[in-house]
Amino acid sequence: MKKIELPPRGIETLFGVHDQNIKYLESLLDVRVGARGQDLTIDGDPKDVATAERILDDFAHLFNEGKTFTDRELREAFAQIAEDRAYSLRDYFTKARFNPTGKKQVAPKSANQRRYIEAIQNKDIVFGIGVAGTGKTYLAVAMAVQALMQKQVSRIVLARPAVEAGEKLGFLPGDLQDKVDPYLRPLYDALFDLIDAERVTKLLEKRIIEVAPLAFMRGRALALDCKLLTPNGWQEMGSIKIGDDVTGSDGKPTRVIGVFPQGKKKVYRVTMTDGSSTLACGEHLWAVRTASDKRRNKPLRILQTQEMMGDLRCFHQYRYELPLLSAPVQWAFRHTPLDPYSLGLLLGDGCITGKTVPTFCTSDAELISSLESAFSGTPLSVRRKSRIDYTITNPMAKNCGGSLPNPLTQALRELNLSGTYSSTKFIPEIYLYNSPMVRLAVLQGLLDTDGGPVIQAGRTCRIQYTTTSDGLKDDVLFLVRSLGGVAYWRRRKAEGRTPGFANGRAIGYRNDAFVMDIRLPKGLEPFRLKRKADVYREHGGGRPARFIKNIEPVGEMETQCISVAAPDSLYVTDDFILTHNTLADAFIILDEAQNTTSEQMKMFLTRIGFGSKAVVTGDVTQIDLPAGKRCGLIEAERVLSGVEGIEFVYFTEKDVVRHRLVQLIIRAYEDHSKRSGM
Repeated sequence: MKKIELPPRGIETLFGVHDQNIKYLESLLDVRVGARGQDLTIDGDPKDVATAERILDDFAHLFNEGKTFTDRELREAFAQIAEDRAYSLRDYFTKARFNPTGKKQVAPKSANQRRYIEAIQNKDIVFGIGVAGTGKTYLAVAMAVQALMQKQVSRIVLARPAVEAGEKLGFLPGDLQDKVDPYLRPLYDALFDLIDAERVTKLLEKRIIEVAPLAFMRGRALALDCKLLTPNGWQEMGSIKIGDDVTGSDGKPTRVIGVFPQGKKKVYRVTMTDGSSTLACGEHLWAVRTASDKRRNKPLRILQTQEMMGDLRCFHQYRYELPLLSAPVQWAFRHTPLDPYSLGLLLGDGCITGKTVPTFCTSDAELISSLESAFSGTPLSVRRKSRIDYTITNPMAKNCGGSLPNPLTQALRELNLSGTYSSTKFIPEIYLYNSPMVRLAVLQGLLDTDGGPVIQAGRTCRIQYTTTSDGLKDDVLFLVRSLGGVAYWRRRKAEGRTPGFANGRAIGYRNDAFVMDIRLPKGLEPFRLKRKADVYREHGGGRPARFIKNIEPVGEMETQCISVAAPDSLYVTDDFILTHNTLADAFIILDEAQNTTSEQMKMFLTRIGFGSKAVVTGDVTQIDLPAGKRCGLIEAERVLSGVEGIEFVYFTEKDVVRHRLVQLIIRAYEDHSKRSGM
C-alpha cells in the first residue's frame, strides 16, 4: 500500500464529479485508490500499483506547479498510460499537447495517436493507416500548421485523390474550385478549425497553403521539347527514362527516379535576364531567392510558374533570382588534337582560312611565348613575319621540298576549322563537352585575344568579349554557362558604323559584331595574359546572377515531369537553367491514400524534396479504385516497410474519436467480415 499527499483541491480535481475520474483509473488498472484527508492510498496488483503511483505522483507535481485539468483530459491520459506503461502523465500534459496557432490546443486521445504525433515529429515520411474517425487527417493537418507557424517549413501542400470523378472533374458544374471542393472539404474543415478563417484565406491566396487533388499536384511539368543536360550532352525531356542520369546543380550526374507524362498542358516560356529560356507549365516549380531572402540569409523558396506571373519586379529591380551551378559541369576529360588554350588564341587572333599557312596576329609577346610552349615537342615553329604578324610553320618542310605536312593545319582540318573565317569560326564539340579544365582554357584563350576587363567607377570589373561569328558567340555562351557563369550579349550592326583604319586607309565593317558581357564565379580566372589578369584581380569580378525576366503563354504542348535523386532536387535544363520538380521545404499530406494507384503513390513519394515532411493517411477497408487498379497504399506498405526514415502507424476502432457508435459500427463490420470469411 502506497501513500501520496495532495491538498484538498487537488484531491477534488483528481477524483472528479462523483469520483468518476478515479473510478475510471481503477477500471483500467487492478488498483483501489482511497483518500483520508490529504493522503491517498493505493492498493492492488504490485505492477498496477507502481503505474498508479507514477500517475498520482505526476499529478501532484503538476498540480503544485499550477497546472489545470479537465475530467476529460485526465481520463484520456489515464487510458493512454494504461495502454503504454512507459508513458507518463507529465509527458501527456507537457509534450504531447500542442497549440499550433493559439486558437485551439490539440492533444492525442489514444496511445496510437500519440505515437502518430511522435512519428511525424521524428520521421520524414509517416503513414497513418486505419479506420475512419481516428483523427489521422486532423492531427496531420495540425502538425503541418504548427510546422508552418514555427517556420520549420515554408508551405503546406494538402492533397486527396478524386477517384469518384475519375480525376478529370470536367463534367462537374462550376469553376475549378467548385469542382474540387467537395473532395477536399475534410482538409478545409481541419484548417478552419485550427486557424481563423480570414488567415486561412490569405494563406491560400498566397499559396503558402495549397489544397488540391492529387491529379493537379502532380502536374508540374516541362514541355517534351525541352532539353535536359546529361553526361552525354543534351537530351529531350520526352526521351528521358527512369534510371537515366541528368546533371544536378553541383555539375555532377544525378539519377532520374521518376518519370511522369502529363499530357497536353498550357505552357509558358520563362525567360531570364541573360536571354536563356525554357518552357514550363503553370504549376512547375522553381527554386528562387528574392533580395529580401538574401538580406535575411534565408534559403531558396519554391514557387510555381503561375505564382510569379505579374510579380516579376520590385522597385524597378527583377524580383526572383535563380540559383546557378555551384560547380562547373563535370564531363570526363577527352584528349584533343590541339592544346585548348592555343585553340582559343587561334580562334581569336589566328588566320586559319587554309589558303596559307596558319598565322597569328598580336602585339603581346606573352601570347607568342604561350604558343611556342604549347608547340614544343612538335616540329612547329612560330616565326615573326612583321611587327605584329607571325606564321606557324613546319621548318622541316623546306628540307623535303615542302612535302611534309603542317601538324597545325592537320589538326585544324581534323576539327573542321581549316577554311573558316572570322564570321564562321566555332568551338569544336570535343572542346565543349570536355573537362572543366579544358573548357576554361579555351575560354581564356578567347578572352586573352578578343576579350578583356572593363572598369567602371563604383562597379566591379566586367569581362567583355567581341566576335563577328554567331556560332562562336553561342559556343562562348555554352562555355560560360557550363562553368557556372552568366553572359549577356548584344548585336552591333556593321551597317552605319564608323569605319576603322589600317595603314592610313579606312576599312569598313563586313559583319555584325556580337558584344558579350561575362561574369564568372569566384575562383575561376578568365585571363592568363598578365596585363589583363592584374586588372581583373585588382577590381574584382563581381557575382554572376540570373533573374526571371518574363513569363508569357505559348499555347498547349505535350509535357512531362521527372524527379531526381539530388538532395536539392535541382537539375539542368535549357541554357543551363536550374529547375526544380519536387516539393522542398514543405509539409505535404496525402489524405485518403487508399484511393491512389501504385503509379500515383510512387509519383507522390518521389516528389518529396529536401527539408520536407510527408504524411500519408488512408483506410484500406474503404478502397474505391476501379477494378484492376492496384492500391498504392497497400503496395507502399509492402515495399517500404523497414525503410529508414519511414514509419507506419496503425489505428484501430479503439482510436476512434467521433461518436461512440462509430466504434461499435466499425467493430460490427469487422466481426461480420470474419464470420463471412471476407
